[in-house]
Amino acid sequence: MEAISSKPLQLNPIKLSQPMGAMLCFLGIKNCMPLMHGAQGCASFSKVFFTRHFNDPIAVQTTAVNDITAVIDGGDYSISESIKNITSKIKPDLVGLFTTGLTETKGDDIKGATILLQDQQTICYVNTPDFEGSIESGFAKSIEAIIDQLVISSDAVDTQKAVIIPNVNIKPIEIEKIKDTVALFGYEVVALPDLSDSLDGHLGLKQGALSSGGISVEEIKELATASLVITIGSSVKKAGQKLNEKNEKINLFHYDSLGGLENSDKFFKDLCTVKKVSTPHPSIVRWRKRLQDALLDTHFALGSSSVVLALEPDQCISIANTIIEAGANIKAIITTHKNDLLDDIECENLLIGDFEDVEKYLEDSEILISNFHGERYTMKRKKALMLRGFPDYEGVGNQLKNDILYEGSAYLLFEMANIINNHRHEVNHDEH
Repeated sequence: MEAISSKPLQLNPIKLSQPMGAMLCFLGIKNCMPLMHGAQGCASFSKVFFTRHFNDPIAVQTTAVNDITAVIDGGDYSISESIKNITSKIKPDLVGLFTTGLTETKGDDIKGATILLQDQQTICYVNTPDFEGSIESGFAKSIEAIIDQLVISSDAVDTQKAVIIPNVNIKPIEIEKIKDTVALFGYEVVALPDLSDSLDGHLGLKQGALSSGGISVEEIKELATASLVITIGSSVKKAGQKLNEKNEKINLFHYDSLGGLENSDKFFKDLCTVKKVSTPHPSIVRWRKRLQDALLDTHFALGSSSVVLALEPDQCISIANTIIEAGANIKAIITTHKNDLLDDIECENLLIGDFEDVEKYLEDSEILISNFHGERYTMKRKKALMLRGFPDYEGVGNQLKNDILYEGSAYLLFEMANIINNHRHEVNHDEH
């Protein structure tokens, strides 16, 4: 059981808000316009945040609620005006409407507003107040809303079709790798949402007003005909079950993480069983051998190190699974909200807290795995830092970091071992 930080408030929080998760989800749908129902600053902050993290243009609109409309408008007017303004210039296939703390507190009826506008524009609405949950739950809630509102129920099954439902921490390149891997088993694979061709850092023709890639609305409507659905991360488990309710013949597989050798083994074993094959594709077998070698090669650096993890729960679970296999000792996991699966991970301290708690445990540790906001603490304490999670403001290529399945787990272990060895070299150099 996680302990809750004893402080009555979070001074420097690790977690990000639910609307940011919803926005990221809608950016994985083709020709979609994320529409944040709230004050202008909320959308501006999120836009700048993701633009800096991905080094890519980010499409988002806002209903720009101000102090006047907040008092006199029930939400309908500002939403309908925003959609009228958007659709006069561009024609989105979908408007992803999501709320903020302001509009949730005043109790705007976004479902009612959506019904009033359904003849003019396809809209998917989701309630994402930022006074609860985090980026992980905002992303998951949006996937559930998309399935509820757009997917058509079916009793037919396309045996060639597979659907991947990733959690918010799975990066664009990782979604692509999972799709390509499942395709080796003879499936045509789609992901909901699919950031692998919208925020993967490819050079687009122009800065678009709509999301530049992703799964199409037509493909979303037909998702219930898939024969195989794979959910990755405990936050999206419910989304998979919702899709299963649309067609009971769906073969549903859930994985809490795809990090490390054991989790990858289970994933490939299930795929082999479903497809009735004895061994997977030769490239998969080869990457398994490389990961085994990586576990041996990195064991010396990782086995003698002490690690602090400060990330969202699903990402903590995935990275912890991988590095524990190489012998890493986890001093502390500090995360944003409760997740029972964290209880099963071998670590000395488990805490729902903030960066002040991180700093406390960092004194007796060697490396921190966290986002860019952890940098000041590692510099102050002269510790190593491995950047993961949102945001990473100074790194480039965040969308192409692969940490999962055999290949990504090997890369993760090598990167971490090299960071630890370089840090030790610097410390020894300074001492001399």
